[in-house]
Amino acid sequence: MAIPPDRPRQRGAARYAKPALTDEQLLARLVRRGVGVPDEGSALRSLRHIGYYRLSPYLIPFRAAPLTDAVRPGTTFDDVLDLYEFDRTLRLLVMDAVERIEVAVRAALTDHMATTYQDPFWYLDGRHFSDPAVHARFVAMVRRTATDRLERSAEESDGDLVHRSALEHFLLTYGEPELPPSWVVVETLTIGQVERLVANLARTSDTRRVGAQLGLPAPLLRSWLRSYVRVRNVCAHHGRLWNLGLGVYPALPRRGAVPWVRPEVFSTVPDRARRLYPVLVSLQSVLSTIAPSSTWAARLDTTLRTHPTVPIRGMGFPTDWQDDPFWLRATGGTDGTG
Repeated sequence: MAIPPDRPRQRGAARYAKPALTDEQLLARLVRRGVGVPDEGSALRSLRHIGYYRLSPYLIPFRAAPLTDAVRPGTTFDDVLDLYEFDRTLRLLVMDAVERIEVAVRAALTDHMATTYQDPFWYLDGRHFSDPAVHARFVAMVRRTATDRLERSAEESDGDLVHRSALEHFLLTYGEPELPPSWVVVETLTIGQVERLVANLARTSDTRRVGAQLGLPAPLLRSWLRSYVRVRNVCAHHGRLWNLGLGVYPALPRRGAVPWVRPEVFSTVPDRARRLYPVLVSLQSVLSTIAPSSTWAARLDTTLRTHPTVPIRGMGFPTDWQDDPFWLRATGGTDGTG
């Protein structure tokens, strides 16, 4: 039976008794499981600087059978390391796209709200938000951030090169009003805080106008932002992105609503919608509006071609993904109209 979301999950009953092992012992364990080690010194350096625990999930696709530790014959440590390096490159690539989109949402949000309502401090006005409690917590968070930043602000002295944030500049320059204008505030927000601010907007017309700056209808803006919060947190904490179940995925758009892959990609294999692939498609879809000259899609293509042995089916990629007109346009292969 599923545990109700308001009840904490119970701790397990077993007692953890695994011993701490040296890098040499851990490498010997891998050898016993069938992993070939062409260069022991290089493998030990990788274990020392990456860690066995971080590398171990990348052994999973090389297992000889499910729920066994033995790997398929011919598997080498370099194979495992290549998958790890692929994931690291993919993580940095995704982080780059999410960062661009996060900045674009901040700008679109504050520009629309401040100019439409002629109020630099619109975020303090509860009439703009649907949930008063959520809004009150947001304002309290902004106030705490301002107080903390002021207390931690370095004292200027002659000869010091001090770079002050926009928030510090406001607080150290102006005595009134208490809190800064929205274009200063949004620069202090995490993507999660931006997502909650957008989700709490009371008027659909506001969400629609903000989304339009990114080429997104309001429902897609809200949905895609939620998925970006999750994927950004994974990337920021150096977590595994390859084959990860995110739990939150971008809603699939209606035909023609935004640049997108062929509809049959997801209609024929519905499970793909719960993989990383739709996240990557959505990122490129937004980038095509906010950064049309971006080489992000080409870099994604290069990353996959550089690691041809990496299994990508578990991420939801179709075998012929590069031939989709969506990706061909994005990488400059063709305009997709021929």
